[in-house]
Amino acid sequence: MIDKSKIKKVLLLGSGALKIGEAGEFDYSGSQALKAIREEGIKTVLVNPNIATVQTSDGIADEIYFLPVTPFFVEKVIAKERPDGILLSFGGQTALNCGVQLYKNGIFEKYGVQVLGTPVQAIIDTEDRELFVQKLDEIDVKTISSHAVENIEAARKAASELGYPVIVRAAYALGGLGSGFCDNEEELNELCRKAFSFSPQVLVEKSLKGWKEIEYEVVRDCHDNCITVCNMENFDPLGIHTGESIVIAPSQTLTNSEYHKLRELAIRIIRHIGIVGECNVQYALDPYSEDYRVIEVNARLSRSSALASKATGYPLAFVAAKLGLGYGLYELKNSVTQTTPAFFEPALDYVVCKIPRWDLGKFHGVSRQLGSSMKSVGEVMAIGRSFEEAIQKGLRMIGQGMHGFVENKELVIRDIDKALHEPTDTRIFVISKAFRQRYTVDQIHELTKIDRWFLQRLHNIINTAEALESLTRLDELQPDLLLKAKQQGFSDFQIARAIYKKARNSMEKAVLEVRSRRKKVRYCAGSQTNRHSGGRVSGGDKLSVSNL
Repeated sequence: MIDKSKIKKVLLLGSGALKIGEAGEFDYSGSQALKAIREEGIKTVLVNPNIATVQTSDGIADEIYFLPVTPFFVEKVIAKERPDGILLSFGGQTALNCGVQLYKNGIFEKYGVQVLGTPVQAIIDTEDRELFVQKLDEIDVKTISSHAVENIEAARKAASELGYPVIVRAAYALGGLGSGFCDNEEELNELCRKAFSFSPQVLVEKSLKGWKEIEYEVVRDCHDNCITVCNMENFDPLGIHTGESIVIAPSQTLTNSEYHKLRELAIRIIRHIGIVGECNVQYALDPYSEDYRVIEVNARLSRSSALASKATGYPLAFVAAKLGLGYGLYELKNSVTQTTPAFFEPALDYVVCKIPRWDLGKFHGVSRQLGSSMKSVGEVMAIGRSFEEAIQKGLRMIGQGMHGFVENKELVIRDIDKALHEPTDTRIFVISKAFRQRYTVDQIHELTKIDRWFLQRLHNIINTAEALESLTRLDELQPDLLLKAKQQGFSDFQIARAIYKKARNSMEKAVLEVRSRRKKVRYCAGSQTNRHSGGRVSGGDKLSVSNL
């Protein structure tokens, strides 16, 4: 329990240097935490070497030290500032690792600094694989068959016991650094050499490639009250890092039984480990049964937390910082809605889609293949009433010159089967091309292991595009087809390109013609609705008209 009256100054470990896996990804959580702490009248001290962040802006923290987030420099800041408390879980993996090292070195005890929020031992229990497995075994929760090793010989032995294929992961590493899949001993040796250069401990785990990857954002206070704020589902199956995958919130393909089973497990795990604040639990789920494995628990805010916060309107980092000071969930209000309490689980009647953004074209000789190690440098978030609408909106925003899932510039692919089986940064557009080449949903599923539900929805977009392309003039476009296209996220540009593809019209002029047609249809639909309902617009009609 924390005595809030004794906390006068708090040190926060910030988002770290500008590189993949750090920086802006954790800027949101850090800046929200600083605002929450300052709201309590507590002085804040920030350690963050990255000037290109919101949290280092004037007025966010009382004192800022532009120093590396390492034990050496943080100890110097502690010695000078003498904070009463420290927050470790708002700066990503770098801040977490630094905090664990300071704890082991006795620095917190030496200077009388109290760790706010999740206890350090709970962090260690989630970061050390052997301790993590032991902890979850105590409550009969399944984990991936795994061996923590400290040299290549032990890794070879572990792989032979587990049986190939295996996945190798560096412990305590950022963004899946030094990880990958191995089908034989030669690949294992090569990957282990790389992994041991990042971490003293390497995890050799049984591969569950092809299983679904599901994530739950969970919040707990010091009184053992828990809620799950959001659950998310990866478009890609296990084998591709979450930061490299399209992510959909809330999950779309889980049954009611699967959803509640994983939710109950997430709450049981967070209570048993003793996390205070926010964490996320990642699962591998067998697509053909309710069998599952817990991949990992991040006892900190993550890039997924920022997505969940913006997707649900629940300020996860803000609430987590308050919980770190000893508040209960029932004592806090949701600062976004201003009406619901922090104890209220958000319910979404819309779909949120996160799409990673890569800039691999800037680097010569880099592999475009995606895997368990992160290469993305950013991400976009799109919101829609349906998966089709959200994914099309998102694909327009990723900065690759695309206009959505269809009506893009021609993608040159020599071997579609290979491009589907070995994912790259253009995989989603390869799927579009495969559908155009008359691949079926089942064929693409076999090559990608992407859930058929997602593929069927993408196929719906292809069907609508082909219906538009069959038209020769804009006045042939019926209101029902136009409405369907807009509900599936088609922009006016996409509709114009589909209809005028064979014509010589200026595309700029064609887009204006489509817009004019859409406005006219919308006006007519609105007038008709008002006449039929005596001036009142029913919910269904209102939605139909607004989608135009």
